[in-house]
Amino acid sequence: MLTTMDTTLLERATHGDQAAFAQVTNPLRGELEFHCYRMLGSRQDAEDALQETMLAAWRGLASFERRSSLRTWLYRIATNRCMNALRDASRRPAPPTAPFPIPEPTRREDITWLEPYPDDRLGWLGDSAPGPEARYEAREAVEITFIAALQRLSGSQRAVLVLRDVLGFHADETAAMLDTTVDAVKSALKRARAALERESPEKLRPPAPQSEQERELLRRFTEAFLADDVDGIVALVTEHAWFRMPPADVEYQGPARIAAMLRAIVDYRGGQPMRMLPTRANGQPAFGAYRIDPESGLAVPVGLILLTLTDRHVGALTWFIGPAQMAAVGLPTDPLDAQLVSEPL
Repeated sequence: MLTTMDTTLLERATHGDQAAFAQVTNPLRGELEFHCYRMLGSRQDAEDALQETMLAAWRGLASFERRSSLRTWLYRIATNRCMNALRDASRRPAPPTAPFPIPEPTRREDITWLEPYPDDRLGWLGDSAPGPEARYEAREAVEITFIAALQRLSGSQRAVLVLRDVLGFHADETAAMLDTTVDAVKSALKRARAALERESPEKLRPPAPQSEQERELLRRFTEAFLADDVDGIVALVTEHAWFRMPPADVEYQGPARIAAMLRAIVDYRGGQPMRMLPTRANGQPAFGAYRIDPESGLAVPVGLILLTLTDRHVGALTWFIGPAQMAAVGLPTDPLDAQLVSEPL
């Protein structure tokens, strides 16, 4: 519930004090933006939804009856802004066409808007404790595979699962936030859980960040990647691993299909050497991939590779094609001296 200080600030904000409004809402902005990102899958769309949320909260502050916490009230506004955005997002740009022949994918999915989320914007994570009914640990609920799986749910299923299983709101709170019934919440949650279980049947824990186990797995992956050793990469993936390449709409599951697509990429590159720069996104290890131009010798950015690790294996590879998402996680996107990216780890 609201503290005395929060109540004083809200009183001032209700009477037009924008500084007081910022003081009481700024501590929640980080987690609210990531909530919008979970709902929408796009960092840029999440930023827009957050701005709309804060504007709506500022304009509607007089209607906040304070029977719930300010956090709950803001989550209600944010969720509904995201639901509106989902309804308005029916027409998105067509996915790009591959410039080379590709093997038949496991499936084609219109989740071409998926974007990574920089780790340096996750500082709020340690301060935001989920409610008692949450089913997902914090690390699981920020991973790119979880974000991608959410995008396959309907808007209502997505909202219910995030509010209940990630944030830990009670069923009656969730129903009130979505203007629906508790029975409808329970039904949507049951369907959403079943869909996510089909999408991610493996439940192995990843190695701890920066641990020796993680470093060894990343070393093996980068060595195989830089050597165009498709067999070496595939030896690291799990039986149910996925390989995605947003904004392309093709997805490959399992070692055989992943190997086929990787070989097509290697053949298309024609033996041009690669370099990698390490970074992190969505709480996971990632690499900026650069090809070495044979004429200039410069390292040219080609994409961001984000790894979902499970135990001693790779559970998913998400390759964001092109330099746009590299810039989002602080990697250089102009061609640069290859010597600057000669050591991947």
